[in-house]
Amino acid sequence: MKPVFLSPYNPGNTEKKIYELWEQSGFFNPDVCVEKGVTKKDAPYFSIVLPPPNVTGTLHMGHAFEDTLQDIVVRYNRMRGKKTLWIPGTDHAPIATESKVAKLLEKEEGKRKQDFTREEFIKKVEKFAQNSHDTIVSQVRRMGASLDWSREAFTFDEKRNFAVRTAFKRMYDDGLIYRGNKIINWDPKGQTTISDDEIVYEERKATLYTFTYSHDFPIAISTTRPETKVGDTAVAVHPDDIRYKKFVGKTFEIDDFVGEKLSIKVVTDKNVDPEFGTGALGVTPSHSAIDWEIAEKNNLPKKQVINEYAKMSVASPLLAGKKTAEAREIVVQWLRDNNLMTEEEEIDQNISIAERTGGVIEPLPKLQWFVNVNKEFERNTEMVTLKKLMLSVVENKSITIIPDRFEKIYTHWIENLRDWCISRQLWYGHRIPVWYKNDQTYCDIEVPKEDGWEQDPDTLDTWFSSGLWTFSTLGWPDSTEDLNGYHPMTFMAPGYEILFFWIARMILMSTYLVGQVPFKTAYIHGMVRDQKGQKFSKSLGNGIDPIDMIEQFGADALRMALIVGVGPGADSKFDMQKVKAYKLFSNKIWNITRYVLTSAESWDGKKPKKLAESDKNYISELQALTEDVTKDMEEYRFYLAGEKLYHYVWHTFADKIIEESKEKLKSRDLQIKTSAQYTLRHILETSLKLLHPFMPFITEEIWSHLELSDKNLLMVTEWPV
Repeated sequence: MKPVFLSPYNPGNTEKKIYELWEQSGFFNPDVCVEKGVTKKDAPYFSIVLPPPNVTGTLHMGHAFEDTLQDIVVRYNRMRGKKTLWIPGTDHAPIATESKVAKLLEKEEGKRKQDFTREEFIKKVEKFAQNSHDTIVSQVRRMGASLDWSREAFTFDEKRNFAVRTAFKRMYDDGLIYRGNKIINWDPKGQTTISDDEIVYEERKATLYTFTYSHDFPIAISTTRPETKVGDTAVAVHPDDIRYKKFVGKTFEIDDFVGEKLSIKVVTDKNVDPEFGTGALGVTPSHSAIDWEIAEKNNLPKKQVINEYAKMSVASPLLAGKKTAEAREIVVQWLRDNNLMTEEEEIDQNISIAERTGGVIEPLPKLQWFVNVNKEFERNTEMVTLKKLMLSVVENKSITIIPDRFEKIYTHWIENLRDWCISRQLWYGHRIPVWYKNDQTYCDIEVPKEDGWEQDPDTLDTWFSSGLWTFSTLGWPDSTEDLNGYHPMTFMAPGYEILFFWIARMILMSTYLVGQVPFKTAYIHGMVRDQKGQKFSKSLGNGIDPIDMIEQFGADALRMALIVGVGPGADSKFDMQKVKAYKLFSNKIWNITRYVLTSAESWDGKKPKKLAESDKNYISELQALTEDVTKDMEEYRFYLAGEKLYHYVWHTFADKIIEESKEKLKSRDLQIKTSAQYTLRHILETSLKLLHPFMPFITEEIWSHLELSDKNLLMVTEWPV
């Protein structure tokens, strides 16, 4: 027996050494696997790209779960002999990163972003991003992720930058990108537009106010934001609401509404709910996306009354320059004083908050860049739209979404998709490749050669570059070798919270730019929550660092605890006791190995000509388990496969087979003893192979000490089928 097994298993002494062994082998790179003959040149490929973590800090438990899930499927397919590529990368995440750096500079240097030039500030951000990247990469390695680091990408490196500019120009030239005034989500604190996914919703108490504009106006309206009503240009009612039919089409002039003049036209819209409030909606086109659409349909004027700093931009001396919260109180009191308020009711309301800055979102009309998802263009002699391309991949089953309930959710969201606002008022990020001179506009991949052109100051939404991720990481548009060899990606494993924002954008970009789906299977996973079912967050103080768990219990124990029993799309509650239990399982595997090696010291390493009947049955049972687990792995039921292996190794192998072998090993009948030795060794080796995708460190460590003919690293050893 190897002396190493005389001591208890210590993951702290093992994991760093084993990961270095893997990296030195080069086997994370499929090209090396082919060169060294562990993978056939004509083998089918299996490819996956890491959902890039933001360079804003460190990995959390959700990342640990996601990395484990992907590494399991990658290691399994590598052992199945496929050319297996897993590309690592990080996301520059401009809003999050810029916001974080701005806060740090204010805290550490007492300076605001505006105290720097754009170039100076970007250098500060880049330094922070690099430090954060180094931390993240180190943590991903600690999880055991078998990524091809030679192909590492960054959403803001030069290759991806070129891909972004290329994509923008192609869409611009096809008329799919345009600049226009529309309602967007404006973050007054961050001073930029933000996407829906960068909004969090806080439930707060609010008051629903019911009032009329004047004593002569015949319709009462209800709102929680009376300060915006100085920007109303219409009242909308349902076309079938008989209460208001006689007023439809009429325009009412109000000389004084909190110091403002209003001209209110009564219009109809089928989306107005007759049961909400009075059934009449005050239409504020410049401060509501829904109201903007009503105004467009009815050719209504659009009056902006709130500016980018969430202050009132009106002539009224009562309101001018006031913050919206203060203006609300002024309007409410004015309505009371003028006997126009008819009801005040306390309600619960979800308030839109910018996730990164905490600013309350203001819907505002802004001149921004948009992707037109409804514009028709020709594709393979057929007229299509981006929306049609995005819907077709699910309809024709080009992409499988697991679990399938998310297909309906995805389809419903795409069917109601609006044009995508892609511009952001940030300094850090991909600059929009458009230049202006006098009345001319120039869009190209490269900077104009002539002097006098000024580049658009805005940057692109992070999802624009992330949408290219499956093929920009494979060399598009410069190189086609990896693109032809590994695209579409075989598998992706994002969380359900980014189904619409990332999955949908990848499908949009890939079907349009490459003419392929970005991936074949999307395994949608849930969130890792605390034991109370709450989301991990700094404000709740419930965060658990995965590296702390690895330090205490080892990466293998954490991986098993995160995966076992957690099905696709399901949230899970993180339980430290579960991690402790799988640390005991690691110890059990180690002790099993010690026993088997000790028991087989006199064995000649050859399979006996005849096995005892009970040993034959044990091997048959193991073969049945192997087939069962393989089926689970092929159908992405990792949560079941891991649990079955745990129960087999602990309760069948250790508790039953090993216990029964003790008498056989004492037998003076050499045939019985040799049969038992072979069986124990066979089950150990097979169990290590089956467990490797789940618990790569301890299995590789044990494998390295086994005396085997033609032995290679366990990570490239053939799966036992």
